[in-house]
Amino acid sequence: MVKRVFLALLLVPVALAAAVAVNTWRTPSRQLAVAPAPKLAIDVQAAARRLAGAIPFRTVSSLDNPTGNDAEFDKLHAYLAEQFPKVHATLKKEVVGQKALLYTWAGSDPTAKPIALMAHQDMVPIAPGTEKAWSVDPFGGAIQDGFVWGRGTLDNKGNLFAQMEAIELLIGQGFKPTQTVYLVMGDDEEVSGLRGALPIAELLKSRGVRLDWVLDEGLLVLDGVLPGLSKPAALIGLAEKGYGTFFLSIDTAPGHSSMPPRHSAIGSMSAALARLEAKPMPGGIQGVAAQMFGALAPEMSGLNRVMLSNLWLTGPLVEGQLEKSPSSNAMLRTTTALTIVRAGNKDNVLPGRAEAAVNFRILPGDSIDSVEKHLKGALGNDAIQVKRYPGNSEPSPVSPTDSTGYRAIERAVRQTFPDAVVAPGLMTAATDSRHFSLVSDAVYRFSPFRAKAEDLPRFHGTNERVSIANYGEMIQFYQQLLRDTQQPQ
Repeated sequence: MVKRVFLALLLVPVALAAAVAVNTWRTPSRQLAVAPAPKLAIDVQAAARRLAGAIPFRTVSSLDNPTGNDAEFDKLHAYLAEQFPKVHATLKKEVVGQKALLYTWAGSDPTAKPIALMAHQDMVPIAPGTEKAWSVDPFGGAIQDGFVWGRGTLDNKGNLFAQMEAIELLIGQGFKPTQTVYLVMGDDEEVSGLRGALPIAELLKSRGVRLDWVLDEGLLVLDGVLPGLSKPAALIGLAEKGYGTFFLSIDTAPGHSSMPPRHSAIGSMSAALARLEAKPMPGGIQGVAAQMFGALAPEMSGLNRVMLSNLWLTGPLVEGQLEKSPSSNAMLRTTTALTIVRAGNKDNVLPGRAEAAVNFRILPGDSIDSVEKHLKGALGNDAIQVKRYPGNSEPSPVSPTDSTGYRAIERAVRQTFPDAVVAPGLMTAATDSRHFSLVSDAVYRFSPFRAKAEDLPRFHGTNERVSIANYGEMIQFYQQLLRDTQQPQ
């Protein structure tokens, strides 16, 4: 009897190992098999010069001073009209709100559902005190060492100009779309999109427009960033996290520092924030994260492939590893960030009020209400008042992977970046595209930028730049996408 039990126990790990091996081996690749597209005849050096010429326009958006840089946006609009004459002779242009642009390229079939490409004109300022850290003038539009340098090259004038280049070329080739194509170019994406993208979405809705699909900026072609994957990973964002900021305050009696109470305003707030930070919201490999790892697993090598192909067994171990990195942890859960703390103005006076701000990036499946409930419970102090920021937004809906839009984007990526693995992903930051759930059920977020780990801090950071070779790929991607969209697959 003992011998049989021992043999049975011995067989359990053997059976598990066999199941893991078979499951790993039998997990097929999910990559779309298409031939690489022929390289287009693009004068990429001239295109790079056109992009560089837009960098000196300081189209920095501001929440507090919306009209402060209107003249810079006007310069950009005039420059676009000058550099892309075919686009402006063929497409209908409208200025919406203050400086947002909506272009309409009428399709030949009025019954076909239209599509939209998005990019934004505005950019973030240079962080004060970091100007000297740049290798070039951030607003000089320098071209050197095979790159176009400057604020906005990555976020987001690179996408905007690549779209215009692609359409200018298509018009010159006599191409006419079957579906109507909208170009949406917001002017305040960096400060919410409430003055630009949202009014455009509302305008389209008022006209009865329902978009087949939408593509905005988003996830990238990541090269050497994901462990265990030797190929670049092109991630197409199916959704983006919501935005939830909560302002906290606690009031106590002010007093002299020589006679402190047992619990001060600062101490009570600090203890509550420590409890909050120690109790993150629950998460896991589910939803979009599960879809992403499911697509990437067959393309990985070694132990990474084994672990990701058998999450039914290895899930807790994989989650534990992902939680150690801020970037991968953000894919698994609603994140909690303590961003502002204020209290006191003199070293010998006990302040009567302490304030803080906490920012949550909300995972699809969670909500502003569920986050607030978690927040109040984790703080553990009913004396702390909680107030919502008016600009909070819920997570976007999750777009499908079986739509015509996803398939078209996937095909164009595989044709333009044949060395890349395509997978769905989750956008952890906010984009203008979240406003377009008003007019479409299929909203995607992908930027055809190649990026290594060292390039990621360039977004909103120092030495922002795009390689001229990659810029040529970006133009080809948008042209290929528009051609593929208009043809039966």
